[in-house]
Amino acid sequence: MSVKNLDDLLGEGVQGRYVLVRSDLNVPLDGDRITDDGRVRAALPTIKKLADAGAKVVVTAHLGRPKGEPDAKYTLAPVAKRLSELLGAEVALAGDLVGESAKALTGGLADGSVVLLENVRFDARETSKDAVDRSELAAELGALVPGGAFVSDGFGVVHRKQASVYEVASVLPAYAGGLVLAELDVLKKLTDDVQRPYVVVLGGAKVSDKLGVIANLLTKVDRLLIGGGMAYTFLKAQGHEVGQSLLQADQLDQVKGFLAEAEKRGVELVLPVDVLAATEFAADAENEVVDATAIPADRQGLDIGPRSRELFASKLADAKTVFWNGPMGVFEFEAFSGGTRAVAEALVKSDAFTVVGGGDSAAAVRQLGLPEDGFSHISTGGGASLEYLEGKELPGVTALEEKN
Repeated sequence: MSVKNLDDLLGEGVQGRYVLVRSDLNVPLDGDRITDDGRVRAALPTIKKLADAGAKVVVTAHLGRPKGEPDAKYTLAPVAKRLSELLGAEVALAGDLVGESAKALTGGLADGSVVLLENVRFDARETSKDAVDRSELAAELGALVPGGAFVSDGFGVVHRKQASVYEVASVLPAYAGGLVLAELDVLKKLTDDVQRPYVVVLGGAKVSDKLGVIANLLTKVDRLLIGGGMAYTFLKAQGHEVGQSLLQADQLDQVKGFLAEAEKRGVELVLPVDVLAATEFAADAENEVVDATAIPADRQGLDIGPRSRELFASKLADAKTVFWNGPMGVFEFEAFSGGTRAVAEALVKSDAFTVVGGGDSAAAVRQLGLPEDGFSHISTGGGASLEYLEGKELPGVTALEEKN
């Protein structure tokens, strides 16, 4: 990939110059409390480097899925507070995105200071399907930073063709941030000159979310381990009853095709052999370990069972490269977190190049109290990682390449 990067920009000199940074600060909240600040911490190095070099740093980001207008539930105020704590300096939050508050704060910004614009998705033009709308917003963002530059550092959104990700790169001199470059470097190790055996572990709720990536990975991996809610559609496709477990009946033919393709290609496709079958979807639900091929009609699988945990760990033991995306069960409930923990611990023990593919997997690592440095890389962008592994273009990266 030939793009200008943060080091190039710093080499040109940013003292007294505006720099608009697109970060991914889409953190989970409980009220106004951040429950996992991983993305804020990941965004910090680029922001700090620019501020330390004397730049006037203007950060734009989204939170949640507001409907194109201000919504107090999705304010970036908790993020501004946490960013201030981590940076050791006040990060002021504009009361709007490109309005009077944003203009006043950016206009009076001192060298080496940072301001955070309010949620970019409060403006419907950010996610508009109309390129004219998006370009209009990009131009207004550019006007906030006269003579400035743009640094794309929100890897979790580079797969989106949105104003603050794509169009703004044509308005300002554009550079790739350190986080985006690091993520792309890791993903290349999962696609180019991979060390084998190459094992991928996929979990999460829905097969439909990962159709493209499964199809592409079946041409590349040695072993594919399937857990989480999506495993029940695979088990059903093999002819087993899955009780009340999550099932995407409309994907059965597709999954049967995956099973046939894996066999044809000699890819070892590993499914759970036992599950924790619960009476209901609840943290304190009565549950029992049953064979994956004999789930009672009135129960639902909420986690892989102890034999499956041992099986999955054994299939990871000799790996040289591992990509993991998606929990093995409802890890938010302590009683059903064991499968996800077992996979994570197997990766920590492994000598392989291990990548946790963002999203719920990254949240699980932190929630379960596992050492983050026990993995080679924990991604900040689950969707972007999957689309890259699916072989899709990432618009936010393409926009940077087109400037070079």
